[in-house]
Amino acid sequence: MDNDFIKAEVSKIFDETVKIRRDIHMNPELGFEETETSQKIKNILTECGVEIQSAAGTGIVGILKNGDGIVAASRADIDALPISEENEVEYKSTVAGKMHACGHDVHTAIQLGAVRFFAENKDKWKGTIKFIFQPAEETTGGAKPMIEEGVLEYPKVEYIFGLHTAPEIEVGKFGIKYGKMHASSDIFEIKIHGESAHGALPQNGTDAIVIASQLINYIQTIVSRNIDPREEAVITIGKISGGKAENIICDLVEMKGTIRTLSPEVRSYILDKMHNSVVKFVETLGGSAEVSVRNGYDSVINNDEVTAMLENNIKELYGEESIVKIDKPRMDVEDFSFFLQKAKGVFFRLGVRNEEKGIIYDLHHPRFNVDEESIRYGMELQIKNLINILEMGE
Repeated sequence: MDNDFIKAEVSKIFDETVKIRRDIHMNPELGFEETETSQKIKNILTECGVEIQSAAGTGIVGILKNGDGIVAASRADIDALPISEENEVEYKSTVAGKMHACGHDVHTAIQLGAVRFFAENKDKWKGTIKFIFQPAEETTGGAKPMIEEGVLEYPKVEYIFGLHTAPEIEVGKFGIKYGKMHASSDIFEIKIHGESAHGALPQNGTDAIVIASQLINYIQTIVSRNIDPREEAVITIGKISGGKAENIICDLVEMKGTIRTLSPEVRSYILDKMHNSVVKFVETLGGSAEVSVRNGYDSVINNDEVTAMLENNIKELYGEESIVKIDKPRMDVEDFSFFLQKAKGVFFRLGVRNEEKGIIYDLHHPRFNVDEESIRYGMELQIKNLINILEMGE
């Protein structure tokens, strides 16, 4: 499809799409509470004649079928954050303590713009597109329950695209990375049991605080002395508590933390160490330990074939200077990872930064904002991504 045609069609719907973004921005909702946002999405999908399915409570899937061919998908997350907005803009959040501080309103608007494009230009493509509007990316994750409810099946999705606003990248540019892009994350809790005694008679007890202090050092050696230093992994102990009084030997210490890795093999190794070696280590010091781990998001690993297509699409639309090659993977998490385990796809970053307009603040900051021209770029590129994939089936 001609690039000029895509840009011309996007220009026709750009202003309306910006209005949609602002409306969503003004009315933020937290994970699995996005009832109004979901209804707004349904209304637009209905206007466009798109089949609608619900999943994971507030999640929505719009299905647009247009003859035989490849089944492709794009995903937008729709939830906001529990942050009070400090921007003084006409579309400032009207809900106290809630804000779209991660750009999910932008993701949703871009995807709705793409829906309108494909619904109005059925003579230009063949196949099936699933537009996935996912709840709760910021909390427990809506991707996995949506997948478990079959959003990638019937018909089965073969390719999928996702994007995220990038305040570190200038508007009009895109961040891409082959292979590993985001880390996995698991949350652990350790309870160290000792035996209480009077502080003047420490020999009569087992000090859980002393054990915990040594355990912290031991846990850090799991990465520094057991993992190949060329692998990416970090264990963070972010909370520790214990003790009842200044003159009592502590009998219980609780600590909580996270494990972040990029390799599934390294992740498995560390989790095994946490479940087994930590318990044995505490036992050698006279105490006992309970370890529990709550699995979080998996690593985002982009498909090389689809990433190469994305790179070429950016070059064709905007020139090579619009590509920002990301050298190192990010250690933050993104549950788009679960979609990439089921379909070939790529997750990329959409530049939204504009220093002249004061749009410089990072994600999750109360003054985070975007240059709304990024919505135009996001729509154009996602449309081209889907078009190129669908053309493979012709």
